[in-house]
Amino acid sequence: MNSASQAAGPDVGDTPTMPADAVEVGRVVGAWGIKGGIKVKPFAADPQALFSSKRWFVQPPQGPGLRGSRLAALPALLKVLSAKEQGDGVVATAQELPDRNAAEALQGARIFVSRASFPTPDDGEFYWVDLIGLAVFNRKDVALGVVIGLIETGPHCVLRIQPADAAAPEVLIPFVDAYVDGVDLPGQRIAVDWDTENAA
Repeated sequence: MNSASQAAGPDVGDTPTMPADAVEVGRVVGAWGIKGGIKVKPFAADPQALFSSKRWFVQPPQGPGLRGSRLAALPALLKVLSAKEQGDGVVATAQELPDRNAAEALQGARIFVSRASFPTPDDGEFYWVDLIGLAVFNRKDVALGVVIGLIETGPHCVLRIQPADAAAPEVLIPFVDAYVDGVDLPGQRIAVDWDTENAA
């Protein structure tokens, strides 16, 4: 397994309606510069998700404490003019952000893009969103559970697997060739070299 990454981007129409296959790919962490730029923290080590579309859909931060006036001011869609990597994030400008005040109002906003516009991954690579929900079986065909998320550790990702028994602890399996025999997206399953005693 080479890697699992999360990516993004719809490029369809001019409607601000959130696409049905929208995937959250990053969060605005603040304003950048004085001309309305924003800095976005991507949810994957590889930010290609944010570069594959010029249309970023916006949702307000989750949780309490956001005033209604600020919610109303958030654009539903950003038409991206430029985007580039900077440090551990991505800086971007958009038509809807004419100045720093507009950019600052987006702090904490969630960025989504359409799954349909993701770049085609290389052989042996998969997007996180495609792995979540897959059933995991070991070489003895014992069901270990379902993928509920991934952890980015730097050199590789780790699958978070929830056993059928909701009270059981998560199983963590590195997403590398040594443990992952194969991913069958059409079959909705992942085969792994992992004994049930290791899952305890």
